[in-house]
Amino acid sequence: MKTISCMNINPELLYIYGGEDRSYNSKDYVYREGDPALYYYQIVKGRVKQNSYNEEGKEFIHNILGENQSFGEPMLFLEEHYIMNTVCLTSVELIRLSKNNFMELLEKNPKLCQEMNACFSQRIYFKEIMLQSMSSQNPILRLKGLLNYLKSYYAEDCEQCFHVEFTRQQIANLTGLRVETVIRALKKMEKQGELKIDNRKILY
Repeated sequence: MKTISCMNINPELLYIYGGEDRSYNSKDYVYREGDPALYYYQIVKGRVKQNSYNEEGKEFIHNILGENQSFGEPMLFLEEHYIMNTVCLTSVELIRLSKNNFMELLEKNPKLCQEMNACFSQRIYFKEIMLQSMSSQNPILRLKGLLNYLKSYYAEDCEQCFHVEFTRQQIANLTGLRVETVIRALKKMEKQGELKIDNRKILY
């Protein structure tokens, strides 16, 4: 499976266009659901999660992102507010670039526009596959849809090298399955050689 990671723009180019260094502590919010979309963010060090909560207060994790990955850029092309939170899982260092400067950077660097279009297209493609998988009654197909979607955020194109940084309970919440069903399905997938479980870590 060929994958395309989130945007990773040369930091020096970001600084030329006014990029700013920002530091956060674990559990800090970079932005909250409902905030206006003002910046492009690129992670230098650390990890963040993107999440939202339903009316009952149940957390839904959309993704976990790390070093050299970006976030926030899709909403810069819309006059809309963020539809999810971005929360630091560790101490985080990132570069942020204002919306106007980001648009100027893209205008003057057409190749980056092409790379961003490819990234967005890949996101939509894998998300549609995941949504189709979620309609299946087969738990393994649901898990495959989710795992392929999560792996699509990473550039490595290899077998069973992607570490799924979600708990079994989080995977259950994402797929609408019971946690016991997730555990059984993962074990079955391991027996079939579709993934590895190493010290409880899922490698896909």
